[in-house]
Order: sequence, then structure tokens, then C-alpha cells
Amino acid sequence: MNTAEQMHRKDLERLRALRYMDDDFFTVCLADNVEAVELILRIVLGQDIKIKFVRTQESLKNLQGRSAVLDVHAIGSNNKEMDIEIQRSDAGAGAKRARHNSSLLDAHILKPGEDTEDIPDSYVIFITENDVMEGGEPIYPVERYATVRGKKVLFGDGSHILYVNGKYRGDDEIGRLMHDFSCTDPDDMNYDALAERARYFKQDEEGVRSMCKMLEDMRNEAELNKAKRTAIRMIQARKMPLEDIADYTELPLAMVKELESQSVQMAWQN
Repeated sequence: MNTAEQMHRKDLERLRALRYMDDDFFTVCLADNVEAVELILRIVLGQDIKIKFVRTQESLKNLQGRSAVLDVHAIGSNNKEMDIEIQRSDAGAGAKRARHNSSLLDAHILKPGEDTEDIPDSYVIFITENDVMEGGEPIYPVERYATVRGKKVLFGDGSHILYVNGKYRGDDEIGRLMHDFSCTDPDDMNYDALAERARYFKQDEEGVRSMCKMLEDMRNEAELNKAKRTAIRMIQARKMPLEDIADYTELPLAMVKELESQSVQMAWQN
């Protein structure tokens, strides 16, 4: 068996093990999958929301150029903005991350000339593999409160953050949903809207081929990024000509020169 065949077999093994709790598989399965997004939002938010727009892996930037890539960005028919994030690592679901994503959503909602009082509600939803709040609850709503005469009063600014406990397995809709998110076999899933898309990418010949291509592209991108990081360290060490760095990292010389330019610019800015 040659190297390409070995890598393809590994990709097939990896594909069989993928779950909705893996963000790459999550975003692929929810791309243009309005039915599944509406299902997730109905269960998590406890309200029926009709979706008119779904985009996955969308990059939003603030005025300073700082960006975040949203796993799933959805806009409801009532213009409510929703960001659904998958987080397997507890470190990636911190409070400041949620605040940052919420601020980016708000920054892109209002158009020039619109009144801030017309800004629709926004929701940032973190579905975490672990119970990051450690309270045993299925969902943790995060809201702002004002202190009025010593009492906590809901601020009501329309900005909502929710953490969904991926470990929760109660006998209810959210428990069944979290089961599906951790399920590798579509036939064992509770919700058809999730199972059908997972089944397509795991069992259908065309779907499997497209997923294997995506896994291959991700692997190639990871190798390219590793080579770039190596080249940057060598450039910063200033011990080898750029031509030798290109030969060592197997990167095009033009790319190495661009990395040098970026490195110099970053050093100048700092």
C-alpha cells in the first residue's frame, strides 16, 4: 500500500469517528442546513426561530482589524443575529471570547443611519464538550443585570450569551440533542435533520469523497502552516539566506520573501 492509499485509509477512519462536537464536521453539516440550525436554536433558546440566512466559518472584523471566525452565523426572519460555536477545549470557551464574539455581532448589525434603539437581539451560543460551568445544568444563560436599590434587575439590552453543556444527557430535548452531538453513527441519532446530513458525509459515496477531500486539504494546510512557522523562525534567526530557507522548508522563494516582509513589518509595529 503506497503513502496516498495509507493517508486515504486514515482519512476514512477519521471520518467515521467525526461528530457534530468536532467543529469542522459541525460546520460542514450545518452549511446551508436551515432545518438543522432551526432545530438547534428551537431547543437551545426555547423558541421557534425561522432562519433566513446561514453562513459557516464566517470571518467578522472590528474597526481595528481584529477578527473572529464564527462557526455558524445565522440571521432570523426577525433579524435576530446568532452565532453558534463548538468548543471541545474549555480554554476556547472563556468569558472574554464570548464577549468578543458578541461585540463583533453587534458591530455588524446596524447599518449607517439606523437608530441604536432598533438594534435586534443577538445570541452567542457556545456548545461545549465539557460542563465548563460545572453546575450540572443543561444550559447556562448569561445576561447583564443592573443593581437598583440593592436588587438585581435584568438590563434587557438584547445581548444574550448561552453555554450549552455537551455532557448533559437528560431525558429531554436538550439531552437528546447533546447525545446526537457526541454520536458517531447517524443511525443512532434522535433528530433526522442532524442524522441525514451526517449520513450523507459518512455513508454516501459523493459525500464521503468530498469529506475526504476536505480532510486532505486541512492536512495540507496544516503542513503548509508548519513550514511557514519554521521559515519565520529561521528568518528571525538571520543565519541563513532566504534561498536556503526556501530549500529547507520546501516553500516557494516568493512565499519566503513575503514572510520576511511580514516579519519585518510586525517587528516595526511592535
